[in-house]
Amino acid sequence: MKINVIICLFLLSISDDQRMEAEKYSKTELSMTAAEANVRALVFIVPILVIYGAAYWLIWPEQFATQNLRQLVEVQRDLLLISPMIMLLVFVLGAVVHELLHGLTWAVFCKNGLKSIKYGVHWKVLTPYCHCKEVLPLRHYAIGGMMPGLVMGLLPALAGIAMGHFLLFLFGLFFSIAAAGDLLILWMLRHQHSSDLVQDHPDKIGCYVLSTKV
Repeated sequence: MKINVIICLFLLSISDDQRMEAEKYSKTELSMTAAEANVRALVFIVPILVIYGAAYWLIWPEQFATQNLRQLVEVQRDLLLISPMIMLLVFVLGAVVHELLHGLTWAVFCKNGLKSIKYGVHWKVLTPYCHCKEVLPLRHYAIGGMMPGLVMGLLPALAGIAMGHFLLFLFGLFFSIAAAGDLLILWMLRHQHSSDLVQDHPDKIGCYVLSTKV
């Protein structure tokens, strides 16, 4: 009798989400450190460089002719001199927008909207981050995970290839590479079931997967 009372008191003391997790789901951690993620992301970065670069070169080979490259340098000399500063600005602003896209997309699927999204900066590596505090269905988590790579990477790169706009292509290429970490997480989730729930990891690169107990 005492044991039953203790169990009842324990169940009453935890939240509904915790009770659901304890009773219906098993929890698996899929995560890695930032250093590990940087190494593993090379698996995606190399194919992105090869596929994107080959596509642009095959469609617009004349842009890489020596004469055209020399003319480009002469015409855009002033721009090239300040290009490192421009690239740094694009990188910083792009990193912020990248995380905003994660958060805004996840917020659409969260019960508490933007209140469930936490933004911050890892000051040791000067990198902004986005963390979703709610548990989401696998499909919704995946959509939020792929959104920056799609909006800032793949679509601008395809537009640049279609129009022969090299700067737009470089923008898309750069932010496709920047999304390699997101692709890595999605790849880690490839064997999970559509019915699984995903909880964003608060400290590491990755997440927790909540699978229905058999």
